[in-house]
Amino acid sequence: MDMYRILICDDQKDIVNALKIYLTPEGYDLYEAYNGQEAVELCRKTPMDLILLDVMMPGEDGFATCRRI
Repeated sequence: MDMYRILICDDQKDIVNALKIYLTPEGYDLYEAYNGQEAVELCRKTPMDLILLDVMMPGEDGFATCRRI
């Protein structure tokens, strides 16, 4: 079985950690980003199956990040 790759992108580390707590036991391959630039760079290197993206991040918001990805 292939593991699904999920990118969690949020500027709040507590939210990223909470999502990891719920998703790790399910066996997903999890990636973390804390701003839009990190998310874009990770997606260029590794294709993701799902991206959980905060839309209200400082700097480049989630909408702009989504368009770039």
